[in-house]
Amino acid sequence: MSILKGKSGKTIELLIKSIGILSTVPIFIILAYIIWKGVPAISWNFLTEIPRRGMRAGGIFPAIIGTLYLTLGTILVSVPFGVFTGVYLVEYAKDNFITRIINLTIVNLAGIPSIIYGLFGMSLFVMYFKLGVSILSGSLTLGIMCLPVIITATREALLAVPNSLREASLALGATKWETISKIILPAALPGISTGIILSISRAAGETAPILFTAAAFYLPFLPQSIFDQVMALPYHLYVISTQVPNMPESNMNGTLFVLVFITIGFNLIGAFIRNKFEK
Repeated sequence: MSILKGKSGKTIELLIKSIGILSTVPIFIILAYIIWKGVPAISWNFLTEIPRRGMRAGGIFPAIIGTLYLTLGTILVSVPFGVFTGVYLVEYAKDNFITRIINLTIVNLAGIPSIIYGLFGMSLFVMYFKLGVSILSGSLTLGIMCLPVIITATREALLAVPNSLREASLALGATKWETISKIILPAALPGISTGIILSISRAAGETAPILFTAAAFYLPFLPQSIFDQVMALPYHLYVISTQVPNMPESNMNGTLFVLVFITIGFNLIGAFIRNKFEK
């Protein structure tokens, strides 16, 4: 009987490993295709020039800068509010019916389609607060979209910290905030940073939320303030793929490669920070 159990356990383990490996194969195929098609299109002029001739020539420099501006704005909006909201829900809020409803609502908000956030951002920031189609409106919209993921990740990471750490810190005379800031948060930072990485990476590649709040079809110059419109790589890729006839395929492949490269870059930076905190 024990021999049969051992064999069935190994079979299940082998099956799980096989499924895990097979699930990564499409990802590597897609990445290989993007690299194969995109690398030949990359040049210094393509990365540093503005689009010309109806975006059929020139480069994507304004779109790269616009994507970085929007991503930085999203980080400034979502990370502080998301982390501190998660801290409040775990460490300060009482476990009652209202708190459970709030937690359930936050989890459900993470599954709302991004186009809904785009329409919400247009109604609230562009039209009601009259911020216009701008970097600020786009960053606020993307920040709100990222909040549910960051709050949920922060909450789960804090709940995973053993209560013995809290009790030991308080028993030694530390205040509640000292316990949270010096004991609990450092222990939970790897989990929190994972949520931040996932949400910001998603925001960097989103088109729908910035379609109504920040993105411009064509701008031959860089934005001068947070109240200006901006070109962005996701929207630029959408435009040249669907709205511009006779677009050279190299332009689309190069834009796609740069967008994927920036997204992977954010993930690698976040993974480095997470590993540093884990050590």
